[in-house]
Amino acid sequence: MASNPTSTGSPAAYDSAGVHIGETESALTGLTARLRSTFPRVSGLGRVALDFGRYANIIDLGDGRGMAISTDGIGSKALIAEMMGKYDTVGIDCIAMNVNDLICVGARPLTLVDYIAVEKVDRKVMAQIAEGLAVGAEQAGVSISGGEIAELPDMIKGIRPGSGFDLAGTAAGVIDLDSILVGQDARPGDAVIGIESSGIHSNGMTLARRVLFAQSGFKPDQYVPDLGRTVGEELLEPTLIYVKEALAMMANVPSLRALLHITGDGLMNLPRVEAPVGFHLDALPEPPALFRVIAERGKVSAADMYTVFNMGIGLAVIAAPDDVDDVVAIAGEHGKIASRIGTVTAEAGTVVVTNNPLDGTSLKGSGRALTAA
Repeated sequence: MASNPTSTGSPAAYDSAGVHIGETESALTGLTARLRSTFPRVSGLGRVALDFGRYANIIDLGDGRGMAISTDGIGSKALIAEMMGKYDTVGIDCIAMNVNDLICVGARPLTLVDYIAVEKVDRKVMAQIAEGLAVGAEQAGVSISGGEIAELPDMIKGIRPGSGFDLAGTAAGVIDLDSILVGQDARPGDAVIGIESSGIHSNGMTLARRVLFAQSGFKPDQYVPDLGRTVGEELLEPTLIYVKEALAMMANVPSLRALLHITGDGLMNLPRVEAPVGFHLDALPEPPALFRVIAERGKVSAADMYTVFNMGIGLAVIAAPDDVDDVVAIAGEHGKIASRIGTVTAEAGTVVVTNNPLDGTSLKGSGRALTAA
């Protein structure tokens, strides 16, 4: 339930690729309205601390402590793994998509349980998936404390007979209830710092597959000079895990206002902060080459690209201007490149991008989509 329930509209390119965001949001609104009735009516043990729409939620454990919980999967990145016959990195993506959400409410991730649905159990494939899960857990500093494998031949279908699978997880962490971090203290004049992504991560893969395979005719094992490797290798690059640097920032950056995982919706994740603020982004870095290839070959507008994909920013950090250098330094200590990409404004719920590196145009958006300014 991490999608923003206040968002409306959908990027045209993504909608035409078969992912109907507007319809999904409408269904989600009805779903959350019914499920909200399960929230305990009294405060204390079991109280749900946040409403739907945050990256994760927090359950009151009593004595000022809470349990943060989030669930997510790898989506159609599973199809790329099938195409390549390579499954040893998708477990990292599963870990990343969950723990990166937990840190965005201020929690320390502790453990994860996984769910693997398969068309047919293959011992070698399971071993590769397990390897990625273990590597991701080590990077995040969490345990994998349980899971489930379901063989569902009538439901799960792959690109080859017996190859279908899906991978998802649920992660839990801990937090002091007085340390919940959802951007409630963000204010105009704060800095927006972007921490690099490793590429496409695990969002926007449906549009990427349509452009690269259906429209451009690339084969998964085809070398593309602009990428410096094969298409499949590029798309399987694991999602970066930001847990260690985020925890360091929580401990050492006094003005830390928010952490924002840039996933589906791209830069339109920024207005998910609780404070009524907007964002002016005027120093975005050059995006990884993959995104330029998708934009050019698919004739996808910059507005749609920056709405669907992370465009090179995997995690955004909001802090006071005086703490920008500390945020950048902490990211660097953990092997990540970070830089100031913009400023928080008083224009609530908006994102304004001036001179984006993709084509130099200015963009503006509110709700879900960016459009040409």
